[in-house]
Formats: sequence, C-alpha cells, structure tokens
Amino acid sequence: MDIREESLALHKKLKGKISLGVKTSITSRHDLSLAYTPGVAAVCQEIANDISKVWEYTSRGNWVAVVTDGTAVLGLGDIGPEAGLPVMEGKAVLFKEFAGVDAFPIALRTKDPEEIINIVKAIAPSFGGINLEDISAPRCFYIEERLKKELDIPVFHDDQHGTAIVVLAGLINALALTQRKFETTRFVISGAGAAGVAITKILLSQGAKDIVVLDSKGIVSVGRAGLTDIKQWLIQHTNPHHTEGDIADALTGADVFIGVSAPGTVSEDMIRSMNKNAIVFSLANPTPEIMPEVAKAGGARIIATGRSDYPNQVNNVLAFPGIFRGVLDARAPSITEEMKLVAARALARYVEKPDEEHIIPDCLDKGVVQIVADAVKSCIS
Repeated sequence: MDIREESLALHKKLKGKISLGVKTSITSRHDLSLAYTPGVAAVCQEIANDISKVWEYTSRGNWVAVVTDGTAVLGLGDIGPEAGLPVMEGKAVLFKEFAGVDAFPIALRTKDPEEIINIVKAIAPSFGGINLEDISAPRCFYIEERLKKELDIPVFHDDQHGTAIVVLAGLINALALTQRKFETTRFVISGAGAAGVAITKILLSQGAKDIVVLDSKGIVSVGRAGLTDIKQWLIQHTNPHHTEGDIADALTGADVFIGVSAPGTVSEDMIRSMNKNAIVFSLANPTPEIMPEVAKAGGARIIATGRSDYPNQVNNVLAFPGIFRGVLDARAPSITEEMKLVAARALARYVEKPDEEHIIPDCLDKGVVQIVADAVKSCIS
C-alpha cells in the first residue's frame, strides 16, 4: 500500500488516534470516594477559596486545546471542522509523544472570528494553553491577537510561529555555511498567509532588512491596490527597494528563497538567476514550489523542504512541543517574541556540525523538546 492507503487503514482500524487515560484506578469504594464524591468536594472547595490552586489539584497545567475551524487544513484548504479533526488528533499525538503534553482537539463549526474568540475564552478554564491550528488568513491573525490579549494562558498559532521558528533555525546555520549575515542578505518569501507573515516577522526580529514578499498576485508593493491590513503592514516593513512584478523578478539577485505557497511556482532558471550559493527553502507540501533536484541543478547550494524524503525537513514538531512544555512547566501567561527567537537559536545550536544536508535537527530526535523548553524557560524571570 502507498502512504495514503496505509493512513486510511490505520485511522479506520483505530477509529482515531487518541483516547483518554486516567492517573488513578478505581478498584474499591475507597478509591471511588477519593477520586469522586465525597472526597472530591474538599478539592473543589480548596479551588473555590483560592482559584490558583486549580494548577495544583487538577490536570489543567498539562492540558492544551488544539482549536480549528477547518478552513486551512494542510494544503487542502477549507474542508470543514469534521474533515480537519484527523489533523487535530495527529497534533495531540505529537504533543503527547514528544513532550508529554495532554492535548485535546476542538473542532468548531463556525468561521466567525468573534464567535471563535468567545468559544475559546469560554473553554479556557479547562486548559493550560491554546494551540490554534489550520485557521485561514487573515482571520487567524486577528483571532490570535485578541486571544493573547484577553486570556491569561499561552496562545500559539502553530501554522504561523512553529513554521517561523524552524525556518529561522535552519537559516541561522545555512547563512553561516554560506558566510552571510541576516542584515545584508536578500530574502524572497513566496506566500503572504499565516506562515509567510510570521516568517517575515521573525526574520525582521533577527536583523533582516531586505525581504520581498509575494502573494498569488505578485510582489506585495506600494503600487498594489485593495490590500488587507496585514499586507499593508508588509508594505511598511518589507521591499525596501520597491521591487515590483512576479516571482521571477523577485528572485533575480536574491540570496534566499522561502516558499510557503503553492507547488511548481519556481523554475530552474529562476534559481539560476539568484546569487551564487543560493539557499532554497521550498516548503509547500507535499509538492514543493520547486523540487530539490531541480533547485540543485539551478545552482542552489542548500535546500530544505517540508518533506520527510529529502534532507533538511522543516517540520513544526521541532518547535511546538518544546514551546508548550516550557511555558506549561513555568506556568507562563504568554508566549513572547523573545521565546520564539531563543527557541530558534537553540534549535540551530543543537546541530553540532552543520553541513548542506544537516542544518536543522532530525524531527524524530527526542532531545529537541528539552532544549527548546529550556530556552523558553530562560526568558522567564
């Protein structure tokens, strides 16, 4: 069977990938009295008298809600909350397997940002953190910002920040190998959605000054009309030379290409037009903007993809389990920009001897979670 058929068979056999586990057994009336009534009433009263004790007496401190509306699922688009549920279950598996975090999928049958915000705020008392997942742009930016302001627990949109953290980690090592600095490197980002915007922001935080961003209509530039608020923000913070045109225009003379857009949008000739020792992060999945062998033929020196069958897989599992492990352990109220930067730098340092095919850790390396968690906790005074 191919991977598609195998995955279908696995999900059908198991009827999903997660189940509820319990920490205490009920084998006697005494056990029942401790776990439930009458003993549990004392625990409820303790929390009622001091709400902070919820972290001591319940599982809340290790629970994360994985919330979606099913509008931007993988590369499949708006397929609805039910169809997005297998991805949310998969996310819960990764949280548990890599970081020991208990995560629960919440699929919402609404696309209304205000309704999503209100629902998440209403369920927040059950959770130590909120992971937003597969919510389409530009709504995802607004939803996350509102929830960050209005909740006292960490909120993280993994499609944005998980991707950005791992991309930055890879670029730190890739630029070092090609003897470049962020301040003088020209970056081209194809994709102005959740991931593209977050990558832009984290590159700016790392010192990048020359970034050109493209959407489906071309370079995001001053001459464009009818742009969303987030694209207006991009105009203010990117494209310092006021470049206009399409992706071929953007890539001419560029040092780094980062694709978070659509398959087959970049040609060998476009890579050839880039500067020597070009760096290509072609991350559309499963089919990238340009296949690695074609990028290599065009002269790219370092290539990363979102796929597991090529070197340098950019996989969010390198970031989000450790991020949440760190903030949950420290009971941090939020995930800061500093945490994202130090997490990326820790990931880059974790690769002891970077080379063209090893610029980021292996996504199955279980040691990654702790170094990311420790980096996050170092930001908390």
